[in-house]
Amino acid sequence: MKLKEITKYLESVAPLAYQESYDNAGLLVGNPEQEIKQALITLDVTESIIDEAIATKSNLIIAHHPLIFGGLKKLTGKNEVERCVIKAIQHNLAIYASHTNLDSIHGGVNSKICDKLGLENCQVLSPISGHLKKLVTFIPFEQAGHVQQAIFSAGAGHIGNYDSCAYTMPGKGSFRGSENTQPFVGKPGQIHYENELRFETIFPKHLQNKVIQALIEAHPYEEVAYDIYPLDNVNPQVGIGMVGELPKAMDEKKFLRMTRKVFGAAVVKHSSLRSQKVKKVAVCGGSGSSLIQQAIGAKADVFVTADLKYHQFFEAEGKIVLADIGHFESEQFTKEVFYELLTKKFPKFAIRLSEVNTNPVNYLV
Repeated sequence: MKLKEITKYLESVAPLAYQESYDNAGLLVGNPEQEIKQALITLDVTESIIDEAIATKSNLIIAHHPLIFGGLKKLTGKNEVERCVIKAIQHNLAIYASHTNLDSIHGGVNSKICDKLGLENCQVLSPISGHLKKLVTFIPFEQAGHVQQAIFSAGAGHIGNYDSCAYTMPGKGSFRGSENTQPFVGKPGQIHYENELRFETIFPKHLQNKVIQALIEAHPYEEVAYDIYPLDNVNPQVGIGMVGELPKAMDEKKFLRMTRKVFGAAVVKHSSLRSQKVKKVAVCGGSGSSLIQQAIGAKADVFVTADLKYHQFFEAEGKIVLADIGHFESEQFTKEVFYELLTKKFPKFAIRLSEVNTNPVNYLV
């Protein structure tokens, strides 16, 4: 299987457009035309992971954290990142990362955390905005069904758990082609009036080229009239963090102990307890301090995340319990996300879960 087939699928699930501005997700090392025999799935890329891939004859590493965050100006092997890149190239080993884009989707990193905690009715904690656009076009009545279906098939018309969402309105369009035209209806040089359907739908902005191409290919007119409008609407299906509910309310200490056990955390750092039952829980894999206020706004009883600094625990202000379980611990099950996605799509493709513990944080107990 070619590398581009794998990356194309992963990016259809977790589009690169959903990554944060500081991120560097995508294909980091490798040729898209390269034949992949086996993939190794890991959270981080380290020299030990490179060696594991070579030893297991895997020629693709799929990681959550990008190996390369900043620009590489030299490849002299002076640090681990450079040594990993050099060794990967020497052994024809491709490296791919799906990071904050995988954090941002339903079924991604935070969905897996919710599953592990047994949360129900889960929703995105901080949905993104500015990632939706509206398409308006005009279609002859008889061709309307065909054109609409082509647009939907290109990825337009999704709102929450609904698809094929659109609004139509009948009207009459007019046009006059020059002598150099071959109009679908009417005659060159004569103004023509045609009964048309005004068709409106929305789409994620990263699909714009695909949607417009589908429209033009399916539309019968030589010149297709359409408008694109940017929208400020939030996309409730995409964003950072999630919030859900426990099937049954739990004691605070019992919930924290359960969380520690599920994630194998050496410790759980937390803010002051509130002596209240835990029912609603917000989560964010990795560094989630920027979502503390959103978690409070969602009326969560506990916010499970990582990398909280000393002063950030004060932000709880008795309104929520902040629980820091560790960065690695919170994201360790991301390997399962990759595995489930790839085995479902490519059931005969060879995939291995890394056996190397890449957690750089250790505890003296």
